[in-house]
Amino acid sequence: MSDAVDSTVVGFSETEERQELRKQVFKLAGTFGREYFTAQARGGGKTTDLWMAVAKAGYLGINIPEEYGGGGGGIGDVAAVCEELAAQGCPLLLMVVSPAICGTVIAKYGTEEQKQKWLPGLCDGTGTMAFGITEPDAGTNTHNITTTARRDGDEWVLTGRKIWVSGIDEAANVLIVARTEDERTGKLKPCLFVVPTDAEGFEANPIPMEIVSPEKQFTLFIDDVRLPADALVGDENGGLSQLFAGLNPERIMAASFSTGLARHALAKAASYAKEREVFGQPIGGHQAIAHPLAQSHIEIEMARLMTQKAAALYEAGDEMAAGEAANMAKYAAAEAACDTVDRAVQTHGGNGISQEYGMAGLLVAARAGRIAPVSREMILNFVAMHSLGLPKSY
Repeated sequence: MSDAVDSTVVGFSETEERQELRKQVFKLAGTFGREYFTAQARGGGKTTDLWMAVAKAGYLGINIPEEYGGGGGGIGDVAAVCEELAAQGCPLLLMVVSPAICGTVIAKYGTEEQKQKWLPGLCDGTGTMAFGITEPDAGTNTHNITTTARRDGDEWVLTGRKIWVSGIDEAANVLIVARTEDERTGKLKPCLFVVPTDAEGFEANPIPMEIVSPEKQFTLFIDDVRLPADALVGDENGGLSQLFAGLNPERIMAASFSTGLARHALAKAASYAKEREVFGQPIGGHQAIAHPLAQSHIEIEMARLMTQKAAALYEAGDEMAAGEAANMAKYAAAEAACDTVDRAVQTHGGNGISQEYGMAGLLVAARAGRIAPVSREMILNFVAMHSLGLPKSY
Protein backbone atom coordinates (compact mmCIF):
# COMPACT_ATOMS: atom_id res chain seq x y z
CA MET A 1 0.00 0.00 0.00
CA SER A 2 1.42 3.37 -1.01
CA ASP A 3 2.26 5.94 1.65
CA ALA A 4 1.12 8.71 -0.68
CA VAL A 5 -2.14 10.47 0.18
CA ASP A 6 -4.51 11.59 -2.54
CA SER A 7 -5.45 15.13 -1.50
CA THR A 8 -8.59 14.99 -3.64
CA VAL A 9 -9.96 12.24 -1.41
CA VAL A 10 -9.18 13.80 1.96
CA GLY A 11 -11.92 16.37 2.54
CA PHE A 12 -11.47 17.05 6.22
CA SER A 13 -9.70 20.38 5.86
CA GLU A 14 -11.53 23.57 5.07
CA THR A 15 -10.41 25.61 2.10
CA GLU A 16 -7.66 28.19 2.57
CA GLU A 17 -10.28 30.88 2.02
CA ARG A 18 -12.49 29.51 4.82
CA GLN A 19 -9.52 29.19 7.16
CA GLU A 20 -8.50 32.78 6.44
CA LEU A 21 -12.08 33.91 7.00
CA ARG A 22 -12.04 32.26 10.42
CA LYS A 23 -8.72 33.89 11.27
CA GLN A 24 -9.91 37.37 10.34
CA VAL A 25 -13.27 37.07 12.12
CA PHE A 26 -11.56 35.75 15.26
CA LYS A 27 -9.17 38.69 15.12
CA LEU A 28 -11.99 41.20 14.66
CA ALA A 29 -14.07 39.72 17.47
CA GLY A 30 -11.01 39.81 19.71
CA THR A 31 -10.95 43.59 19.52
CA PHE A 32 -14.29 43.49 21.36
CA GLY A 33 -14.12 40.29 23.44
CA ARG A 34 -16.14 38.79 26.23
CA GLU A 35 -15.73 41.77 28.55
CA TYR A 36 -17.37 44.05 25.97
CA PHE A 37 -20.19 41.55 25.43
CA THR A 38 -21.01 41.07 29.11
CA ALA A 39 -20.67 44.77 29.86
CA GLN A 40 -23.25 45.56 27.20
CA ALA A 41 -25.55 42.83 28.45
CA ARG A 42 -25.37 43.77 32.13
CA GLY A 43 -25.65 47.49 31.36
CA GLY A 44 -28.70 47.10 29.14
CA GLY A 45 -26.74 48.04 26.02
CA LYS A 46 -26.50 46.47 22.59
CA THR A 47 -23.68 45.01 20.54
CA THR A 48 -24.44 47.30 17.62
CA ASP A 49 -20.79 48.37 17.29
CA LEU A 50 -19.70 44.76 16.85
CA TRP A 51 -22.61 44.00 14.50
CA MET A 52 -21.75 46.93 12.24
CA ALA A 53 -18.03 46.10 12.35
CA VAL A 54 -18.84 42.58 11.16
CA ALA A 55 -21.02 44.07 8.42
CA LYS A 56 -18.39 46.60 7.34
CA ALA A 57 -15.83 43.82 6.99
CA GLY A 58 -18.21 41.98 4.65
CA TYR A 59 -18.84 39.03 6.95
CA LEU A 60 -22.46 39.63 7.91
CA GLY A 61 -23.94 38.71 4.54
CA ILE A 62 -21.17 36.44 3.40
CA ASN A 63 -23.69 33.74 2.43
CA ILE A 64 -25.85 36.10 0.34
CA PRO A 65 -25.31 36.48 -3.43
CA GLU A 66 -22.88 39.20 -4.48
CA GLU A 67 -25.43 41.02 -6.63
CA TYR A 68 -27.34 41.91 -3.47
CA GLY A 69 -24.34 43.11 -1.50
CA GLY A 70 -23.27 39.75 -0.07
CA GLY A 71 -20.13 37.71 -0.26
CA GLY A 72 -21.48 34.98 -2.51
CA GLY A 73 -20.46 32.23 -0.10
CA GLY A 74 -22.37 29.35 1.42
CA ILE A 75 -23.92 28.41 4.73
CA GLY A 76 -20.57 27.03 5.85
CA ASP A 77 -19.04 30.49 5.55
CA VAL A 78 -21.63 32.27 7.67
CA ALA A 79 -21.49 29.38 10.15
CA ALA A 80 -17.73 29.92 10.41
CA VAL A 81 -18.33 33.61 11.16
CA CYS A 82 -20.84 32.69 13.85
CA GLU A 83 -18.47 30.18 15.45
CA GLU A 84 -15.47 32.50 15.52
CA LEU A 85 -17.49 35.31 17.10
CA ALA A 86 -18.65 32.92 19.82
CA ALA A 87 -15.13 31.60 20.29
CA GLN A 88 -14.12 35.11 21.33
CA GLY A 89 -16.98 35.26 23.80
CA CYS A 90 -19.27 37.30 21.54
CA PRO A 91 -22.01 34.90 20.43
CA LEU A 92 -24.39 36.90 18.24
CA LEU A 93 -27.72 35.08 18.12
CA LEU A 94 -28.93 37.36 15.34
CA MET A 95 -26.24 35.85 13.10
CA VAL A 96 -28.28 32.66 13.23
CA VAL A 97 -31.50 34.48 12.44
CA SER A 98 -30.93 37.41 10.10
CA PRO A 99 -28.41 36.35 7.42
CA ALA A 100 -28.65 32.57 7.83
CA ILE A 101 -32.39 31.89 8.15
CA CYS A 102 -34.03 34.96 6.63
CA GLY A 103 -31.27 35.65 4.13
CA THR A 104 -31.25 32.07 2.89
CA VAL A 105 -35.03 31.86 2.50
CA ILE A 106 -35.36 35.19 0.68
CA ALA A 107 -32.35 34.52 -1.56
CA LYS A 108 -33.78 31.12 -2.51
CA TYR A 109 -37.51 31.83 -2.79
CA GLY A 110 -38.00 35.58 -2.90
CA THR A 111 -38.92 37.50 -6.02
CA GLU A 112 -36.32 39.73 -7.63
CA GLU A 113 -38.04 42.75 -6.11
CA GLN A 114 -37.98 41.17 -2.64
CA LYS A 115 -34.30 40.32 -2.95
CA GLN A 116 -33.48 43.88 -3.99
CA LYS A 117 -35.61 45.26 -1.16
CA TRP A 118 -34.39 43.19 1.79
CA LEU A 119 -31.09 41.42 1.11
CA PRO A 120 -28.79 44.48 0.93
CA GLY A 121 -29.93 45.55 4.40
CA LEU A 122 -29.22 42.09 5.79
CA CYS A 123 -25.69 42.38 4.42
CA ASP A 124 -24.79 45.89 5.57
CA GLY A 125 -26.48 45.57 8.95
CA THR A 126 -29.08 48.27 8.41
CA GLY A 127 -31.98 45.89 7.74
CA THR A 128 -31.68 43.21 10.41
CA MET A 129 -34.54 40.70 10.24
CA ALA A 130 -35.93 38.51 13.02
CA PHE A 131 -37.69 35.16 12.61
CA GLY A 132 -40.94 34.05 14.26
CA ILE A 133 -42.12 30.45 14.18
CA THR A 134 -42.62 29.14 17.75
CA GLU A 135 -46.00 29.59 19.42
CA PRO A 136 -47.05 29.17 23.08
CA ASP A 137 -49.47 26.31 22.36
CA ALA A 138 -47.59 24.63 19.51
CA GLY A 139 -44.01 24.48 20.76
CA THR A 140 -42.01 21.99 18.71
CA ASN A 141 -45.09 20.90 16.75
CA THR A 142 -44.88 23.36 13.86
CA HIS A 143 -47.87 21.71 12.21
CA ASN A 144 -50.08 23.08 15.00
CA ILE A 145 -49.27 26.76 14.70
CA THR A 146 -52.39 28.91 14.73
CA THR A 147 -51.09 32.20 13.35
CA THR A 148 -53.14 32.63 10.19
CA ALA A 149 -53.06 34.80 7.10
CA ARG A 150 -56.16 35.54 5.05
CA ARG A 151 -56.59 37.47 1.85
CA ASP A 152 -58.49 40.74 1.87
CA GLY A 153 -58.48 42.20 -1.60
CA ASP A 154 -54.86 42.85 -2.58
CA GLU A 155 -53.69 42.57 1.00
CA TRP A 156 -52.94 39.90 3.57
CA VAL A 157 -54.24 40.09 7.13
CA LEU A 158 -52.22 38.26 9.80
CA THR A 159 -53.49 37.27 13.23
CA GLY A 160 -51.76 35.20 15.88
CA ARG A 161 -49.10 35.00 18.50
CA LYS A 162 -45.42 34.02 18.60
CA ILE A 163 -42.97 33.41 21.43
CA TRP A 164 -39.20 33.16 21.82
CA VAL A 165 -38.48 35.58 19.00
CA SER A 166 -34.97 37.03 19.18
CA GLY A 167 -33.93 40.61 18.56
CA ILE A 168 -37.24 42.28 17.76
CA ASP A 169 -35.92 45.47 19.35
CA GLU A 170 -33.07 45.47 16.82
CA ALA A 171 -34.94 44.30 13.72
CA ALA A 172 -36.76 46.38 11.14
CA ASN A 173 -38.74 43.34 10.00
CA VAL A 174 -39.58 39.83 11.14
CA LEU A 175 -40.13 36.80 8.91
CA ILE A 176 -43.31 35.21 10.29
CA VAL A 177 -44.45 31.64 9.68
CA ALA A 178 -48.23 31.68 9.29
CA ARG A 179 -50.85 29.40 7.75
CA THR A 180 -53.14 30.10 4.83
CA GLU A 181 -56.10 28.12 3.57
CA ASP A 182 -55.60 26.00 0.50
CA GLU A 183 -58.34 26.89 -1.99
CA ARG A 184 -58.50 23.34 -3.30
CA THR A 185 -58.47 21.31 -0.09
CA GLY A 186 -59.51 23.83 2.56
CA LYS A 187 -56.57 22.70 4.68
CA LEU A 188 -54.14 25.14 6.22
CA LYS A 189 -50.60 25.30 4.80
CA PRO A 190 -47.48 27.12 6.05
CA CYS A 191 -46.41 30.35 4.38
CA LEU A 192 -43.78 32.99 5.12
CA PHE A 193 -44.46 36.72 5.46
CA VAL A 194 -42.17 39.70 6.07
CA VAL A 195 -43.79 41.85 8.74
CA PRO A 196 -42.48 45.32 9.68
CA THR A 197 -41.91 45.55 13.41
CA ASP A 198 -43.59 48.97 13.47
CA ALA A 199 -46.77 47.75 11.74
CA GLU A 200 -50.13 48.71 13.22
CA GLY A 201 -51.49 45.83 15.29
CA PHE A 202 -48.01 44.40 15.94
CA GLU A 203 -46.89 44.29 19.58
CA ALA A 204 -43.72 42.85 21.11
CA ASN A 205 -43.22 42.24 24.83
CA PRO A 206 -39.79 41.30 26.24
CA ILE A 207 -39.42 38.05 28.19
CA PRO A 208 -37.34 38.36 31.39
CA MET A 209 -34.34 36.06 31.00
CA GLU A 210 -31.60 34.67 33.24
CA ILE A 211 -29.16 34.40 30.34
CA VAL A 212 -26.44 37.09 30.17
CA SER A 213 -26.92 38.46 26.66
CA PRO A 214 -27.65 41.83 25.09
CA GLU A 215 -30.00 40.07 22.65
CA LYS A 216 -33.49 39.85 24.13
CA GLN A 217 -36.35 37.40 23.62
CA PHE A 218 -39.91 38.50 22.90
CA THR A 219 -43.52 37.42 22.78
CA LEU A 220 -45.32 38.79 19.72
CA PHE A 221 -48.98 39.69 19.43
CA ILE A 222 -50.21 40.01 15.85
CA ASP A 223 -53.67 41.54 15.74
CA ASP A 224 -55.08 41.90 12.20
CA VAL A 225 -51.80 43.20 10.82
CA ARG A 226 -52.30 44.28 7.21
CA LEU A 227 -49.59 43.52 4.71
CA PRO A 228 -49.19 44.18 0.99
CA ALA A 229 -49.31 41.27 -1.44
CA ASP A 230 -45.52 41.25 -1.83
CA ALA A 231 -45.04 40.53 1.88
CA LEU A 232 -45.52 36.83 1.02
CA VAL A 233 -42.12 35.22 0.41
CA GLY A 234 -42.08 32.36 -2.07
CA ASP A 235 -44.88 30.32 -3.55
CA GLU A 236 -48.12 30.28 -1.58
CA ASN A 237 -48.30 26.55 -2.37
CA GLY A 238 -44.64 25.87 -1.66
CA GLY A 239 -45.38 24.19 1.64
CA LEU A 240 -42.81 22.88 4.08
CA SER A 241 -39.92 22.84 1.59
CA GLN A 242 -39.66 26.63 1.78
CA LEU A 243 -39.77 26.57 5.56
CA PHE A 244 -37.06 23.93 5.85
CA ALA A 245 -34.83 25.95 3.54
CA GLY A 246 -34.35 28.12 6.61
CA LEU A 247 -34.54 25.49 9.34
CA ASN A 248 -31.61 23.34 8.18
CA PRO A 249 -29.30 26.39 8.11
CA GLU A 250 -30.68 27.30 11.53
CA ARG A 251 -29.50 23.98 12.95
CA ILE A 252 -26.08 24.34 11.31
CA MET A 253 -25.74 27.84 12.73
CA ALA A 254 -26.88 26.69 16.17
CA ALA A 255 -24.18 24.03 16.08
CA SER A 256 -21.57 26.66 15.21
CA PHE A 257 -22.90 28.91 17.97
CA SER A 258 -22.45 26.06 20.49
CA THR A 259 -19.01 24.96 19.31
CA GLY A 260 -17.80 28.54 19.44
CA LEU A 261 -19.01 28.93 23.02
CA ALA A 262 -17.40 25.62 23.91
CA ARG A 263 -14.08 26.68 22.39
CA HIS A 264 -14.19 29.92 24.36
CA ALA A 265 -14.86 28.12 27.65
CA LEU A 266 -12.20 25.49 26.97
CA ALA A 267 -9.56 28.10 26.12
CA LYS A 268 -10.28 29.94 29.36
CA ALA A 269 -10.18 26.72 31.38
CA ALA A 270 -6.92 25.53 29.82
CA SER A 271 -5.29 28.92 30.42
CA TYR A 272 -6.40 28.91 34.06
CA ALA A 273 -5.22 25.33 34.52
CA LYS A 274 -1.72 26.30 33.36
CA GLU A 275 -1.47 29.26 35.73
CA ARG A 276 -3.27 28.17 38.92
CA GLU A 277 -0.97 26.23 41.25
CA VAL A 278 -2.07 23.87 44.02
CA PHE A 279 0.07 21.26 45.79
CA GLY A 280 3.21 22.65 44.23
CA GLN A 281 2.29 22.46 40.53
CA PRO A 282 -0.21 23.87 38.03
CA ILE A 283 -3.59 22.19 38.43
CA GLY A 284 -3.46 21.22 34.75
CA GLY A 285 -0.81 18.68 35.70
CA HIS A 286 -3.41 16.68 37.61
CA GLN A 287 -5.37 14.18 35.54
CA ALA A 288 -8.60 15.09 37.33
CA ILE A 289 -8.33 18.46 35.61
CA ALA A 290 -6.48 17.51 32.42
CA HIS A 291 -8.59 14.56 31.32
CA PRO A 292 -11.99 16.30 31.33
CA LEU A 293 -10.55 19.21 29.35
CA ALA A 294 -8.92 16.84 26.87
CA GLN A 295 -12.23 15.02 26.55
CA SER A 296 -13.95 18.33 25.77
CA HIS A 297 -11.40 19.12 23.08
CA ILE A 298 -12.17 15.80 21.39
CA GLU A 299 -15.94 16.32 21.66
CA ILE A 300 -15.75 19.85 20.27
CA GLU A 301 -13.69 18.74 17.28
CA MET A 302 -16.13 15.92 16.53
CA ALA A 303 -19.04 18.38 16.65
CA ARG A 304 -17.20 20.83 14.40
CA LEU A 305 -16.51 18.09 11.86
CA MET A 306 -20.18 17.08 11.84
CA THR A 307 -21.16 20.72 11.37
CA GLN A 308 -18.82 21.06 8.41
CA LYS A 309 -20.33 17.92 6.88
CA ALA A 310 -23.85 19.31 7.32
CA ALA A 311 -22.88 22.59 5.69
CA ALA A 312 -21.20 20.82 2.77
CA LEU A 313 -24.24 18.62 2.17
CA TYR A 314 -26.56 21.62 2.30
CA GLU A 315 -24.42 23.57 -0.14
CA ALA A 316 -24.36 20.53 -2.44
CA GLY A 317 -28.17 20.57 -2.53
CA ASP A 318 -28.62 17.21 -0.80
CA GLU A 319 -31.44 18.38 1.49
CA MET A 320 -32.35 14.95 2.90
CA ALA A 321 -28.79 14.12 3.96
CA ALA A 322 -28.23 17.71 5.06
CA GLY A 323 -31.26 17.55 7.33
CA GLU A 324 -29.97 14.45 9.08
CA ALA A 325 -26.46 15.86 9.40
CA ALA A 326 -27.67 19.27 10.57
CA ASN A 327 -29.73 17.69 13.34
CA MET A 328 -26.85 15.51 14.47
CA ALA A 329 -24.42 18.43 14.37
CA LYS A 330 -26.72 20.56 16.46
CA TYR A 331 -27.12 17.74 18.99
CA ALA A 332 -23.40 16.99 19.21
CA ALA A 333 -22.43 20.64 19.51
CA ALA A 334 -24.95 21.40 22.25
CA GLU A 335 -23.80 18.39 24.27
CA ALA A 336 -20.16 19.38 23.83
CA ALA A 337 -20.89 22.96 24.87
CA CYS A 338 -22.83 22.00 28.00
CA ASP A 339 -20.19 19.53 29.14
CA THR A 340 -17.29 21.85 28.31
CA VAL A 341 -18.72 24.85 30.15
CA ASP A 342 -19.48 22.69 33.18
CA ARG A 343 -15.91 21.39 33.19
CA ALA A 344 -14.57 24.92 32.73
CA VAL A 345 -16.49 26.12 35.76
CA GLN A 346 -15.20 23.17 37.78
CA THR A 347 -11.65 23.87 36.66
CA HIS A 348 -11.93 27.39 38.02
CA GLY A 349 -13.23 26.15 41.36
CA GLY A 350 -14.81 28.96 43.38
CA ASN A 351 -13.66 31.46 40.76
CA GLY A 352 -15.89 29.68 38.29
CA ILE A 353 -18.99 31.19 39.83
CA SER A 354 -17.64 34.71 40.12
CA GLN A 355 -18.38 37.48 37.66
CA GLU A 356 -14.69 38.27 37.41
CA TYR A 357 -13.87 35.10 35.49
CA GLY A 358 -17.04 35.05 33.40
CA MET A 359 -17.59 31.30 33.46
CA ALA A 360 -20.90 30.95 35.25
CA GLY A 361 -22.69 33.23 32.78
CA LEU A 362 -21.90 30.71 30.05
CA LEU A 363 -23.83 27.94 31.80
CA VAL A 364 -27.26 29.18 30.77
CA ALA A 365 -26.08 30.20 27.30
CA ALA A 366 -24.66 26.73 26.64
CA ARG A 367 -27.70 25.01 28.15
CA ALA A 368 -29.99 26.87 25.76
CA GLY A 369 -28.39 24.89 22.94
CA ARG A 370 -30.05 21.74 24.21
CA ILE A 371 -33.44 23.41 23.94
CA ALA A 372 -33.35 25.74 20.95
CA PRO A 373 -33.94 25.91 18.09
CA VAL A 374 -35.14 22.32 18.52
CA SER A 375 -34.88 20.19 21.64
CA ARG A 376 -32.40 17.34 21.95
CA GLU A 377 -35.34 14.96 22.44
CA MET A 378 -36.87 15.89 19.09
CA ILE A 379 -33.51 15.38 17.41
CA LEU A 380 -33.29 11.94 18.96
CA ASN A 381 -36.82 11.27 17.68
CA PHE A 382 -35.72 12.35 14.20
CA VAL A 383 -32.62 10.15 14.19
CA ALA A 384 -34.49 7.17 15.62
CA MET A 385 -37.19 7.39 12.95
CA HIS A 386 -35.31 8.62 9.87
CA SER A 387 -31.82 7.22 10.42
CA LEU A 388 -32.66 3.96 12.18
CA GLY A 389 -36.10 3.28 10.72
CA LEU A 390 -37.76 2.93 14.11
CA PRO A 391 -41.50 3.60 14.56
CA LYS A 392 -42.57 7.20 14.96
CA SER A 393 -42.94 8.02 18.67
CA TYR A 394 -44.87 11.28 18.52
